[in-house]
Amino acid sequence: MSVNKVILVGNVGKDPEVKYLDNGVAVANFSLATSETYNNKNGEKVTQTEWHNIVVWRKLAEITETYIKKGMQIYVEGQIRTRSWEDKDGVKRYTTEILGSTIQMLGRKNENGSEAQTTNAEPQSASAESPKADETDDLPF
Repeated sequence: MSVNKVILVGNVGKDPEVKYLDNGVAVANFSLATSETYNNKNGEKVTQTEWHNIVVWRKLAEITETYIKKGMQIYVEGQIRTRSWEDKDGVKRYTTEILGSTIQMLGRKNENGSEAQTTNAEPQSASAESPKADETDDLPF
């Protein structure tokens, strides 16, 4: 068994770039900054920022285009993907991206007074059954 799951909370580095493919499928790309602050051996405060390339598809890309803006703090859940291509000189290049499946806007209420929202790339079906109340499990807590 293997798991490829990423959870990031950070600030959007630029407004999403959204493209629509020939078949009408939307894809959005944007950068996300996560920062860690610590004191070095001299007691000086140091902030280390990591930049992540986020890619979302279909309905999540369309929602991203409307609601996600530079500077916003968001939660992103997804998978790490590395892809390769050849540049114009025939040199093989690689990039690592986060293929986002869930985005949640964090922070203050926005100007229209609505709360932060959670959006999934594949929302659960309305007909999904929940566990029955009388079923028990083996977990000790």
